[in-house]
Amino acid sequence: MTVTPTKPAETLAPAKGAKTTPARGKRTNRKQLLAIWLFLVPAAVLGLYFKFIPMVEGIRLSLFKVQPFLGDVFVGFDNYIRVLTDARFMEALGHTVVLGLTQTLGALVVGFVLALLLEGQSRSLWVLRTAIFLPVVTALAVVGEIWRILYFPTADGPLNNILSWVGLGPLQFLNGTDTALWSIAVVGIWSGAPYNMVIILAGLTGVDRSLYESAGVDGATIWQRLRYITLPALRPSIVIVLTLAAIRSLRSFTEVYVLTGGGPAGSTEVWMTRMYSLGFQRNDIGVASAAAVLLLVVTLLLTVGTQLLARRKALR
Repeated sequence: MTVTPTKPAETLAPAKGAKTTPARGKRTNRKQLLAIWLFLVPAAVLGLYFKFIPMVEGIRLSLFKVQPFLGDVFVGFDNYIRVLTDARFMEALGHTVVLGLTQTLGALVVGFVLALLLEGQSRSLWVLRTAIFLPVVTALAVVGEIWRILYFPTADGPLNNILSWVGLGPLQFLNGTDTALWSIAVVGIWSGAPYNMVIILAGLTGVDRSLYESAGVDGATIWQRLRYITLPALRPSIVIVLTLAAIRSLRSFTEVYVLTGGGPAGSTEVWMTRMYSLGFQRNDIGVASAAAVLLLVVTLLLTVGTQLLARRKALR
């Protein structure tokens, strides 16, 4: 009687549907990683060339007295001292803070109200959201020019004509030293609120609707529902909105430059317009670069501080 030898277990063919080998999995991961880098590299190169290299060059120029065709002279931190001791820069800083606080808080409140009013899945709401979002995708230069026409200071100006219906006006708006900065703030709120609305709408989708129903059964008012359910759920969205709005307000330039150019009598001059006038009109590039570096530092501190504060509150 002969016995037929069996094949060793390791020589058997793998069953159909068996897991892939580690080597094949590694090859797949490498292909995915390569595809990711192929998409990232062009954006990284453009960011390096148009953002990070100019930023490093600006930091370098802030330490020099820039003299085209004559050679730059190293002055250390003298440019920073000139910025921090310049009366017009300090006045511009005050205007920037006032404008930033007004635009940030105003755009947050208006965006929050718009998000509450336009929340839902109705097709008509989508049309309204699109129409309200248009200022965000419109060039700020165009927005500024339109509002400059609306703010025309005579009695037959568009806004003054409307105010005359209720017995007000005519107001000077951009031509008055007391009203120009607030008029620019209105433009910033008008153009920034729709962007905040979209972020808050995204946050509202994560609110559990059963909480509203339970609060309604318990007799909670609308204000109590907003205070104890909606606002806590929107805390991450509000932090993002505040951070982005504050950074955007600190870098206000286009709307100010188009509407007033810093006037009248310097009443609307902000940090960016002062920096622009020094760098491109007076050709004092070193001082303008120092002002830009200081703005970068303040922006970084504001961003990091806001994130740390938000995380600390989240851990409580």
